[in-house]
Amino acid sequence: MVTGAAGGLGLAIATALHRAGYPVLLTDVDERAVAEAAAPLGGWSARLDVRFAQACEVVAARATERAGRLALWVNNAGVLHTGPSWTHDEGTRRRMLDVNALGTINGTLAALGVMRPQGRGHVINIASLAGLVAAPGEAVYSASKHAVLGFSIATQAELRAAGERRLHISCVCPDGIWTPMLHDRLEDAGAAASFTGTILTPEQVAERVVRLAAQPRPVVAIPRWRGAQVRFFDAFPRTALRLAGLIMATGRAGQKRQARRVRAQARSAKPG
Repeated sequence: MVTGAAGGLGLAIATALHRAGYPVLLTDVDERAVAEAAAPLGGWSARLDVRFAQACEVVAARATERAGRLALWVNNAGVLHTGPSWTHDEGTRRRMLDVNALGTINGTLAALGVMRPQGRGHVINIASLAGLVAAPGEAVYSASKHAVLGFSIATQAELRAAGERRLHISCVCPDGIWTPMLHDRLEDAGAAASFTGTILTPEQVAERVVRLAAQPRPVVAIPRWRGAQVRFFDAFPRTALRLAGLIMATGRAGQKRQARRVRAQARSAKPG
């Protein structure tokens, strides 16, 4: 079960899981788009707005009824709005928190509602490096992803305290991913933090998700060295604040590099 699977990272994850032998239910708020995306992967899809807990519960029950067991639930649905936090209106702030944080909570609890009676299962929550360290220009987004990590790790601890040893919750924290979420951000100074490191392909992250499904871990950063780097800044916030200007300048340089790559790829794709 993968949320936000009509395109981008969600579709890449669903495709990789399908290749690994999973029957995969693709869900998205866009019913037509997700049905088209699911067609080559077995055609199993459903509309799901993760902001609503009952909707997640209904889809979890439907998936379990059809497949017999819910082995894996991937909370991938997310939205990004950039710029200083004071420039967002209430609706924009609420949308990011509702989809990214509350949506992940809803999906996790819906999955556990099925998995706990089964006695086993795995929830993978797609967070971000912005969930490990404060990301200037993406403050509300970063807050929503910090919430994902806090909820996931605490809930995993609660499961262990309750004696649940075969239920797992994992968080994936990738660097910037070249998906539609970033395609129009190359001139967006507010998105510079997403370009400070390695720009990943959706397929790279999806393959790591497949490996994580087989070998659960609480938190996985992609690439690993970036996880160590941002944890350093998180541990020393005064240093991070002093270097904020340099970090954003690094991100803007990364945006320019990515723009050059995109232009070069476009030229090479032209006939002749």
